[in-house]
Amino acid sequence: MSSVIASTRLSVLDRSRVREGHTAAEALRDTVALAREAERLGYHRFWVAEHHGVPGVAGSAPTVLAAAVAGATRRIRVGTGGVMLPNHRPLVVAEQFGVLESLFPGRIDMGLGRSVGFTDGVRRALGRDKEDAEDFEAQLAELLGWFRGTSPTGVHARPAEGLTVPPFVLAMGEGAAVAARAGLPMVIGDLRDRERMLRGIERYRAGFRPSEWSAEPYVVVSGTIAVADSPEAARRLLLPEAWSMARARTRGSFPPLPPAEEVEGRPMTPKERDLYESGLAGHLAGTEEQVVEALESLIGATGAQEVLVTTSTYDREALLDSYRRLARVTGREPAAVPA
Repeated sequence: MSSVIASTRLSVLDRSRVREGHTAAEALRDTVALAREAERLGYHRFWVAEHHGVPGVAGSAPTVLAAAVAGATRRIRVGTGGVMLPNHRPLVVAEQFGVLESLFPGRIDMGLGRSVGFTDGVRRALGRDKEDAEDFEAQLAELLGWFRGTSPTGVHARPAEGLTVPPFVLAMGEGAAVAARAGLPMVIGDLRDRERMLRGIERYRAGFRPSEWSAEPYVVVSGTIAVADSPEAARRLLLPEAWSMARARTRGSFPPLPPAEEVEGRPMTPKERDLYESGLAGHLAGTEEQVVEALESLIGATGAQEVLVTTSTYDREALLDSYRRLARVTGREPAAVPA
């Protein structure tokens, strides 16, 4: 293992994906169980996501789920990847993270994104529209101001004011420039469009302004990493998510993940087939040796300080095995975690 990999933090983002034949409640409990295992394996942080009105995703309330994860673990950092700020009032977000930090001091991260609801119906239900994403930079500044007590309203965010909860910006497109101007760490994906990722990182570093939150640029690259005992087994881990993504992009909603062994035989339109094949490309997937080589190349090209693994699949045992293999080959040390 190279010193480059050994010095790079490795973290997990779990989207609480619902599986066919299983419930949303099971998906949420699976997320909490994965967090416990990630802590035992030595991963640096564990994040949860925000999605609304999606049949295949149970994680609709990330700060609530983050509280469950933090309560079930002891040392691993816990946060969101992310709270979609245009969907919420910044004061309420500050209050929620203030409560989390008060309950679990020194362990909470605040990952923030600029996306709004996935469909017109979800956006209407949230009282938002696509244009609300354009106000993200101002919303971000307002949110950070609640922690510093600088709101011109004269209102104080309790218990957030005076606390330090590290903020991260989920950067797709314009997000990189926003993160740079705010002087915040940036999370960027996905691995399938490496050139776009590299352009975003370059833009971020070139425009970075040091802040009280971060003196230097901090880059987290995120994406799917699948490790198994053969390339074929690793590819099989990718099939359910690739199929689900193809259906989402043609039918407007993420369906639950199907078993990998059923995916290839399912009927797909030509467009779905193209999206499905595209969804299988560009990830870090293979044997332990292959993934180490690919990971070293990724870190070398991006200069990232951290890698956030976002793998989802139907087979939970295979997923856990992948995370265990990845921890082993990157030098993480499993720890005995108190009950």
